[in-house]
Amino acid sequence: MRKLIVFNSVSLDGYFTDKNNDMSWAHKQDPEWMAFVSDNASGSAELVFGRVTYEMMAGYWPTPAAIKDAPAIAEGMNSLPKVVFSRTLDRAAWNNTRLVKGDLTDEVRKMKHEAGDDLLIFGSGSLVAQLTDARLIDEYQIVLNAVVLGSGRTMFDGVRNRVNLKLGKSRPFKNGNVVLHYERAD
Repeated sequence: MRKLIVFNSVSLDGYFTDKNNDMSWAHKQDPEWMAFVSDNASGSAELVFGRVTYEMMAGYWPTPAAIKDAPAIAEGMNSLPKVVFSRTLDRAAWNNTRLVKGDLTDEVRKMKHEAGDDLLIFGSGSLVAQLTDARLIDEYQIVLNAVVLGSGRTMFDGVRNRVNLKLGKSRPFKNGNVVLHYERAD
């Protein structure tokens, strides 16, 4: 069975976007961090997005600026298979993307039982919250950033039930980031 993994950055005070929905505070350019991110981008997975994150990613990664600034990451983002969940989009034009309009939890349950690489969610807070409540997320890879935002949005806005997690591993970086790998404890 395929695993469903979340990979998101959060601030020290628990937000994954600031009060203006900005995430630029999470983008570090130091060599150690960029090597880690580039290595992750060279892996295999099917990327899973909600509409808002999809539109942001599709608007950046295929551009010449992205290809110039982060070629390894752009290559991975542009070539990996992607699925976008949206009730409002009519089409998904980014390379290797399919649009799913059906029920999120039902569709993800089906996808987890299909053959293929693991499923990986970036951003997409509303998806994370819904799939957390449905107990469909197998692993949370959280990048804890050494910044306090004061306000913003958590990726768990709307979660109704407590979910107990256990730490599998962690990795600190010189830039202050710590990558934490959590699995459900229940």
